[in-house]
Amino acid sequence: MKKPKIAVVGARGRLGSAIVRYLRAEDFTVDAITRDDLCLTDPLLEAKLGDRDFDVLINSAAQTNVDACETEREGAFAVNAEAPRRMAEHCKVRGARLFHVSTDYVYDGSDDAARTEESPAEPKSVYGESKLAGDDAVLAVSPEFFVLRTSWVFGPDRPSFLDNALGWARDTDNAKAIGDKVSTPCYSEDFARFVPALIASDEGGILNVCNSGACTWRDYAQYAVEIAKREGVRFRTEEMGSLPLEGFPHFTAVRPRYTAMATDRLAKIAGRAPRSWQEAVEEYMLRHWIPALG
Repeated sequence: MKKPKIAVVGARGRLGSAIVRYLRAEDFTVDAITRDDLCLTDPLLEAKLGDRDFDVLINSAAQTNVDACETEREGAFAVNAEAPRRMAEHCKVRGARLFHVSTDYVYDGSDDAARTEESPAEPKSVYGESKLAGDDAVLAVSPEFFVLRTSWVFGPDRPSFLDNALGWARDTDNAKAIGDKVSTPCYSEDFARFVPALIASDEGGILNVCNSGACTWRDYAQYAVEIAKREGVRFRTEEMGSLPLEGFPHFTAVRPRYTAMATDRLAKIAGRAPRSWQEAVEEYMLRHWIPALG
């Protein structure tokens, strides 16, 4: 059977880059659409998408600066809600499928239960509100489209929290990370590896796509430090300190405290469960982070 043609919006991002690379390696025809090619607030967005040949559109682009969204509400909703709605309507008209990437920040995080696709979404920030509005708009156009919720994405294409935390541990004597905020890391390469199975499925709706397990930011960073130490990398901070989320001075927007996500539905659709976040972090450290040190 002939493989569908794929277009990826946000193709230079941490997640989009991994998706483009993996799908091309799997012999899919992929149109990598970058910010230079398409502005999400462009009045001609639909016309510009109409000039491209695809059967599946994957939107991995968003305004992800959580604190900036607090002061730029209109812009956040334009990119995170209105643009996905327009993409969804365009895809429906042309008979294409839409995979829209979303976030764990749509949840309020007030209790310690893993979020499933049926969990109520009650965002605590403008970023979360705008992303939820985008999710709702996409599914209102077609419940057969996918809303792919992910969290704490890390990978080789752009620095993430993990890279920053490792840098702090190498450069300072008392590096710390927040120790009471919990979620599930997602390795961009693992996310990409699930995409072909989603393309082949007849499913749609909300789907959690991340690795398995849960951790705090502090434990996430410490695990990576331990792997690097084992491989001979020297750190000034060998044991990451812990900071409370409450009142963290560098945050403007409220962050949800507990947003670890269950992946049972992903495992059912793909025919395999995602590996643990620890396995994914170890692969990233050994294949990418440590070799990049030279």
